[in-house]
Amino acid sequence: MTNTKYLTERPKDNANGLFGFPINLDINNIEADIAILGVPYGLPYRPNYFANDQSKTPDLLRKNVSFMETAWEDSRTQKHFDWDLGGPLLNNQDIQIIDCGNVWNSFRDPRENYYLRAEKAAAKIFASKATLITIGGDHGITIPILKALPKDIPITLIQIDSQMDWTDDLDGIKEGYASPIKRASELGSITSIFQLGLRGVGNGRQEEYEAAVAYGSTMISAYEIHKIGIASILETIPNGGFFYLSIDANGLDPSIMPAVNAPAPGGFSWMQIKDFIHGLVRKGRVLGMDLVEISPSLGNKKTTFVHAERLICNFIGASVRAGYYD
Repeated sequence: MTNTKYLTERPKDNANGLFGFPINLDINNIEADIAILGVPYGLPYRPNYFANDQSKTPDLLRKNVSFMETAWEDSRTQKHFDWDLGGPLLNNQDIQIIDCGNVWNSFRDPRENYYLRAEKAAAKIFASKATLITIGGDHGITIPILKALPKDIPITLIQIDSQMDWTDDLDGIKEGYASPIKRASELGSITSIFQLGLRGVGNGRQEEYEAAVAYGSTMISAYEIHKIGIASILETIPNGGFFYLSIDANGLDPSIMPAVNAPAPGGFSWMQIKDFIHGLVRKGRVLGMDLVEISPSLGNKKTTFVHAERLICNFIGASVRAGYYD
């Protein structure tokens, strides 16, 4: 049932949240180290485009992850050794994780109202000092999340994507999935941008590439990443400070993330994205991350969700081990 007071609603057909962590819809009273938020929203630019199904991802991921059956119990009892992390997920620490449910919407509400609710929900989570993990939805949902970031600290935005997403206006829409990084460049809280994994023919025209260069975005192609390695890429990112990480599923290679609308060969491998997440978390404080643009009806959903699950677990485990919650 939707509760307008709390901005979010319970995931459909789920007694518990992602990985079995408890649901807490009272975003006004958050006492947690990590908060998970579903933003099940996606909108095609034109009526004759494909039907957008990224909005199904938050609930389907909650239902289908292999970790779900035991995660909540094991997060308390610390039974399972995670080889990605060198120990249990939460490192035998008393880490509080909650699932805040999904930002709610209705067909009677224009998109602006939905984005506003997403921004308000994210702002309350950031204000509580919890690390925010957002599950989309298309890449447009990153825009309200970025608007909700703290305004009093400089933040470096890290984008993992095959596309620049620097479109200013497409068919009269300025906050769609082609525009999140362009909108980020206009926010005073975002002081630098790194765009990693770019390749193929994306949604960027020549003038948009030139605008990104003029802004000062650090754009590194997937091919350069494969050539020089993750350690060298991490060295280009300054140590210290605050970060926000936005991961478009098509930033990863389609061999591990096939369920996307715009697959492009040559993306991040699993080992590369795992090593990058661990390295970034150790460089400073990652305030939050989002994972967007998974289309469950396309490609191999099981393979995609397994890698999505492991990606999120690695982010959680790395944050715990970096001392974020000591």
